[in-house]
Amino acid sequence: MRIRSLGVIDDAVVELSPGFTAVTGETGAGKTMVVTSLGLLLGGRADAALVRIGAKNAVVEGRITVPEGAAAAVRAEEAGAELDDGALLISRTVSAEGRSRAHLGGRSVPVGVLAELADELVAVHGQTDQQGLLKLSRQRAALDRYAGDAVAVPLTKYGEAYRRLRAVAGELDEIVTRARERAQEADMLRYGLDEIAGVEPRAGEDVELAEEAERLGHAEALASAATAAHAALAGNPEDPEGVDAVTLVAGAHRALEAVRSHDPALAVLAERIGEVGILLGDVAGELAGYADDLDADPLRLAAVEERRAALTGLTRKYGHGRDVASVLSWAEEGAQRLTELDGDDERIGELTAERDALRVELGGLAQALTDARAEAAERFAAAVTAELASLAMPHARVSFEIRQTDDPEGVEVGGRTVAYGPFGADEVELLLAPHPGAPPRPIAKGASGGELSRVMLAVEVVFAGTDPVPTYLFDEVDAGVGGKAAVEIGRRLARLARSAQVVVVTHLPQVAAFADRQLLVEKTNDGSVTRSGVKVLEGEDRVRELSRMLAGQEDSETARAHAEELLAAARADA
Repeated sequence: MRIRSLGVIDDAVVELSPGFTAVTGETGAGKTMVVTSLGLLLGGRADAALVRIGAKNAVVEGRITVPEGAAAAVRAEEAGAELDDGALLISRTVSAEGRSRAHLGGRSVPVGVLAELADELVAVHGQTDQQGLLKLSRQRAALDRYAGDAVAVPLTKYGEAYRRLRAVAGELDEIVTRARERAQEADMLRYGLDEIAGVEPRAGEDVELAEEAERLGHAEALASAATAAHAALAGNPEDPEGVDAVTLVAGAHRALEAVRSHDPALAVLAERIGEVGILLGDVAGELAGYADDLDADPLRLAAVEERRAALTGLTRKYGHGRDVASVLSWAEEGAQRLTELDGDDERIGELTAERDALRVELGGLAQALTDARAEAAERFAAAVTAELASLAMPHARVSFEIRQTDDPEGVEVGGRTVAYGPFGADEVELLLAPHPGAPPRPIAKGASGGELSRVMLAVEVVFAGTDPVPTYLFDEVDAGVGGKAAVEIGRRLARLARSAQVVVVTHLPQVAAFADRQLLVEKTNDGSVTRSGVKVLEGEDRVRELSRMLAGQEDSETARAHAEELLAAARADA
């Protein structure tokens, strides 16, 4: 793996080879160089404060060897990245304004893609992870991760049933708690539907009545106009000398008919005038009938206006002031809604039955989770205990307590009604008995800082055997540890490095001595700018650095002898 950083760490290049690499230096320097840079490469949060004042940006570049067909390689190729001789090139740029850009295998990608690759490439652990291990949820998650499919399969089914139960319970609660509101809504719907049914409106009736009211209101004027028009077309019997349109057109038609045989054009005109005469006769007949049929009954007009008023009232209430069609639409929707509301009792019964069935199903799945966790807990605890023996805690014993809390509203597990949540009914707690005769206690209460560091390292080593990743980065995992325990941590990290790349940021010479390679991060200051650099320590340089770490003095003969002794012991152990 090759990590290159610009801006924050000034063009320094960190070459991380396979095996065990220890990063040492002044407090905080190694962490800034490696942990921050690697965090950015793996999709971590970008911070403009990482950019040196006056610089435009900070850049981190990494070259990571990825086996062909590995999950990380497949995901990278899906994102459009290309591998360079089996290596994946990653870069991250952070501008002085805080904007961030990511590139993967020569392609620009969202930062989220880098975060997706992180789980497959590198496991990062530090002081934050140790504190996280104190949380019960993290302890349960660690056990579930170790158990693998034995827990993952029933947990998936449990999650589906849990989500369905919450949805059913939520709907049931809404129906029950809103029963009064729903009853009021049903009463209002019934009242409206009854009012509409009492009037019995028809689609388009309002338009028909408006036309009829207009006609009845002007009956006399309409009759007079129809009579006058009929007289103009067909003549007035009381005025035999009068001239009418039908007579005139008939005379014109007769005149043309007498000579039509002499000219085809005139014959066509004669036919057209004949058609006009027929049309005038038809219209005159209809006008006579219209005038005779016209009803000027004021009682009918009053009945029409009364009906219109009833329809207008419905339109205002239920048709948004538009028309009868809107009223009928409201009635249809209201009837459907009333059917739903009237079916509440039936729906409550259905939901209650489904809820009870889901509780039973959830209880069975919760029991399966408990059994799988209990079986995995024994193996996990035994494996971690064995690792602790290699970390200068030979008499320590790790165990898990898996318990449930009684809850009358819960699910039945093992003959008890217990509380449950999205991950089952179990509360999982990691216990530690640091020495013989000591009762197992929660690690939050029974472990010192150094013991907690070793427990976390032991947990990670156990994970490495069941769910390995290519690279492990430990950020001061040895905090609070010294003496023989530090030596054992170094020895165990070296053993872990036989199957994975291990990078450790450390301030303990006992740990650094076991590394295959030691890098020194140095800071220099020219009075205005502080710069960081990286140096590979070999031979005499490595002895001097270990002496400084041991005694604070590079030239102390005693410290040098101790440093050489540590290196010799580490080589002999390898």
